[in-house]
Amino acid sequence: MSRDFEVEQSKPRAGGNWALWAVIAVCAAPLLLSYLTYYVIKPQSRNNYGALIDPRNFPIPPLQGRTLDDKPQELDAYKGKWIILQVDSGDCQQYCQKKLYEMRQLRLTQGKEMTRVERVWLITDKQPLDTMLMREYDGTHMMRVDPAKLSAWLPVEQGTSASDHLYMIDPLGNLMMRFPKDADPNRVKRDLGKLLKASKIG
Repeated sequence: MSRDFEVEQSKPRAGGNWALWAVIAVCAAPLLLSYLTYYVIKPQSRNNYGALIDPRNFPIPPLQGRTLDDKPQELDAYKGKWIILQVDSGDCQQYCQKKLYEMRQLRLTQGKEMTRVERVWLITDKQPLDTMLMREYDGTHMMRVDPAKLSAWLPVEQGTSASDHLYMIDPLGNLMMRFPKDADPNRVKRDLGKLLKASKIG
């Protein structure tokens, strides 16, 4: 009698386990589906202009950067903000200046959201900077870094270099987007606006 009672008691436990796993599966399904859709299926309806980067493949390394007054600096100093990033020589010629201008305008055109955005210029040599250029783009954070470290980190399009692109880093410190060479500023602006609207952080 007691043995039969023990067998009958064990059945609800097995059913309870299945019910628990079913609840977990139902809860996890939307997350798994969204992950597969975003990273694997990549539907055509996703119309971002910049190329999405999987940050797991390009984690930000220690760059051992130096500020213009020779103090140590890393990109995580700006963590918590969206970062528009450019790379170029200190001998900032026309294309370099064009990127500085576009970064400034991209930030300004976000209106009340612009305080969520920082601009960073990674300088790849020890060339002195033009004083007027520094004044014109005051508010752009400037760091000198080893170009070899950047080459090992930043992904580029075939036939280009990191200095041809603008990059986006999210507030959690993830490199997540690269814009093409000679990017259309209006389309970059739309991407940035979408990111700021969709994000609850930064």
